[in-house]
Amino acid sequence: MKPKLLTTLRDYSAKLLLADIIAGVTVAMVALPLSIAIAIASGAQPAAGLVTAVIGGLAISLLGGSRVQIGGPTGAFIVVVYGVIQQYGFDGLLLATLMAGIILVIGAMLRAGRLIALIPEPVIEGFTIGIAVIIAVSQFKDLLGETIKVMPADLVGIFPALWAARDTVSLAALAIGVSAIVLIFGLRRLAPRLPGSIIAIALASAAVALLALPVDTLFSRFGSLPNGLPMIALPPISFVLVGELLPSALVIAFLAGVESLLSAVVADRMIGGAHRSNAELLAQGAANIASPLFGGLPATGAIARTATNVRAGGRTPVAGIVHAAVILLVMAAAAPVAGYLAMPALAGLLIVTAWVMSEPHRWPDRLRAPWSDQFLLFVTLALTMFSDLTVAIAVGTALGLGQRLLNRGEPPADWTPPER
Repeated sequence: MKPKLLTTLRDYSAKLLLADIIAGVTVAMVALPLSIAIAIASGAQPAAGLVTAVIGGLAISLLGGSRVQIGGPTGAFIVVVYGVIQQYGFDGLLLATLMAGIILVIGAMLRAGRLIALIPEPVIEGFTIGIAVIIAVSQFKDLLGETIKVMPADLVGIFPALWAARDTVSLAALAIGVSAIVLIFGLRRLAPRLPGSIIAIALASAAVALLALPVDTLFSRFGSLPNGLPMIALPPISFVLVGELLPSALVIAFLAGVESLLSAVVADRMIGGAHRSNAELLAQGAANIASPLFGGLPATGAIARTATNVRAGGRTPVAGIVHAAVILLVMAAAAPVAGYLAMPALAGLLIVTAWVMSEPHRWPDRLRAPWSDQFLLFVTLALTMFSDLTVAIAVGTALGLGQRLLNRGEPPADWTPPER
């Protein structure tokens, strides 16, 4: 379980350092607005997302088993995190995340890193698409500028809440949100090397400030962002609460392990490397123990940010360390400026993130897959959207393992890693 950082530093050079610094700064510009948006969508304070990117990202780069993995908060956690905060408060989430970190460390010690191969791809795709749908729909409130005191955590309850608040729709907010979406997609196509998300959100937020539009901003909704990390502290712990939070902790650990190992596989194919799965699990465990001690959210390897790192030239974990350091510097130097970020623009960013997560271009391949794979995908998708994430993962994995037992004489299909 030797960290890749120790391996890569043996042959480190000034050329690699320059490439890693450029890549780290680039990916930090992508991670900054996304970390804030993920925290807000999860029902937490914006600062929690930045803390997660700094503490979680640093731990994953220092201890991880991938050369180029970038860690931090991801959209996959939004649904479960929002539900935990609604039911147990933010302290409950901190405890559940801490428990998830301990579970991941135990998993690494038991050499469970290779168990990712037991989870069928249609199950992973099904709950990923389901999470993406819930994320996108939950952002309609801020995209439309609606006033809703408490957003329901489930998809079934979101639509009635949106309809009930239809009289509060703001055309100014909608214009800003749609403009941000168009700009993000446009910059991704026309200038993919630029940090399109932060440029789009900055332009949209500048329009709100200069035109004095009646649109919510980070400052108007949450107040000033902190200009540094909070003091380390343990969340309140009790045996009763630990028992009640165990299912949520298991889901957080599962998502962190699966997403990080998928991201590591994608990174391997991009750079021709080979990650150490158990070291990666150990790093995820450390990140999810450290993050809640500073008031952060669950952390994992982020596929999109890792791919951005590789495309920007990052080749060692130093790029991830630079990414965390840059975000911390921005927190210290530019916290007041971040207060101008417009809520509809951040909602637009998460809608784009959800769209990319769902990988719509892969639907033709999904619909040409064997009926058993389609069945797994749609069952997991439906359970994720309309039931519970824990149930979706458990039922989908059980059905998939059952199918493998029935078809154990057949060779396994080629696995295609996600591109999100």
